[in-house]
Amino acid sequence: MWNFKNCALIVAHPDDETLWAGGTVLINCKSNWEIISLCRKSDRDRNPKFFVALKELNAIGDIGDLDDGVEQRSIGISEVGQVILSLLKKNEYDLIITHSIKGEYFRHKRHEETGKAVLSLMEKEKLVAQELWMFAYEDGGKKYYPRAIDNADMIMELPEKIRNKKFKIITDIYGFSFESWEAKTTPKNEAFWCFKSANDVRRKLISRREKL
Repeated sequence: MWNFKNCALIVAHPDDETLWAGGTVLINCKSNWEIISLCRKSDRDRNPKFFVALKELNAIGDIGDLDDGVEQRSIGISEVGQVILSLLKKNEYDLIITHSIKGEYFRHKRHEETGKAVLSLMEKEKLVAQELWMFAYEDGGKKYYPRAIDNADMIMELPEKIRNKKFKIITDIYGFSFESWEAKTTPKNEAFWCFKSANDVRRKLISRREKL
């Protein structure tokens, strides 16, 4: 049962919000959604499309300009965290959703850094939430398009109407062709790891023998 009124969705790029959690936002449209993207503020194409997408998702939000070059240089978690705090309108929510610290497909540093930065902010109590959800997708090491992890804590089966609206945001608003990676990737079901606290994240990761 959905009991979250004030929700933050924190992503690395414009379109991540729709790809990985757009259906969840659309289904729970009566909640107050704040969505931020950490990259592409200077992108004259993607920036305005992000704000059109937010309107379709009935959300408010903002966009930052972290480096997103093809070389994928590492950015310090502290720097990423500072950008997150500068973009959010407040620091306390009922639910925060963000990237997995493992990313959604093979080794995308910005996704991983975003998840790690959110976790660090919560550990330091600079961000507060009743629950933290992280995207739960994998691509088999680039063997197939990202898909919901079978044993994720939450797998949300999207109604056809919601799936279609999500797909239209990707193709009609962001402008990706039907043959693009983004369009073919767009998950029909959305999946999340669900945590009650930052400590809960670490306990579960330790039990799975994973490391940050």
